[in-house]
Amino acid sequence: MLANDISENKTLVSLQQLQKYISKQIIGQEVLVERMLITLLADGHLLVEGAPGLAKTRAVNVLSRGIEADFHRVQFTPDLLPADLTGTEIYRPQESSFEFQKGPLFHNIILADEINRSPAKVQAALLEAMGERQITVGAHTYPLTPLFMVMATQNPIEQEGTYPLPEAQLDRFLLHVKIDYPHAEHEKAILHLAREEAKKALKTLSPVVEKVSQKTLFEARAQVLEVHLADSLEEYLLQIILATREPKIYGQDLADWLQYGASPRASIALDRCSRAKAWLAGRDFVTPEDIQALAFDVLRHRIILSYEAEAEGISSDYFIEQLIARIAVP
Repeated sequence: MLANDISENKTLVSLQQLQKYISKQIIGQEVLVERMLITLLADGHLLVEGAPGLAKTRAVNVLSRGIEADFHRVQFTPDLLPADLTGTEIYRPQESSFEFQKGPLFHNIILADEINRSPAKVQAALLEAMGERQITVGAHTYPLTPLFMVMATQNPIEQEGTYPLPEAQLDRFLLHVKIDYPHAEHEKAILHLAREEAKKALKTLSPVVEKVSQKTLFEARAQVLEVHLADSLEEYLLQIILATREPKIYGQDLADWLQYGASPRASIALDRCSRAKAWLAGRDFVTPEDIQALAFDVLRHRIILSYEAEAEGISSDYFIEQLIARIAVP
């Protein structure tokens, strides 16, 4: 159960106010806004994929303005070096010694903008930071801050000048969210918002939400872990993950479409994210709908489809949809 009654939970109210504030600035992307907060509550990292101009970068910027935390943006380019992320040792001739100059990864929230514009050696520089919450340079290891989140954006792989992310790095991301173009009514609202921003010279359109402190965030994470997950739903959650490793149980076609299933990180991610989604909605229990809604974002970057699936035009989302449809709901 939650630490406080839902109606009197100030921590929950603070996060819900933050969610409303972001939604007013990022129109037509309610799922993206919710997934950003779920990632924050579940202490993970987020990968957002979509065509240019869909407010991916703007969404992360708006989130960072609502949190009391250090924020740094890194624009990934083909000539970016690993040391540009981690930092490097600089020789001080006056002292005849080396001094470590910290890089952008030592901030609380990192925006890795267009992460797939840089080659694998740069992307791999994030692995230790994302997985171990530390950075090793030379013979020294430096711990990162307790609040550390990488929020990466990428354009579709089919676009020119992009590099596919290594599977090991993809597995470090808690969620992989895909966003699409807004609906017509949302596009109209975006026009009005852009016009008002131009008139007010990018001044705040509405009262800025009171920033969420790191203490409040850590309290929220503790409450998320207390959200109830029934034994039957825990088994249901595990069956979804295990089915990606033994899909033949649910159909030969699924087995033919899949090459590799999800790792145990997927089980942990789906568990924590389902609890966070329920908590953010003001509930102290997880429902099957919570698990089903997040299964796509948890699994789409953790499974590898076979050549047969690619030949038949089967996408990761379609595979997950078929998998969920064939597993009995408790």
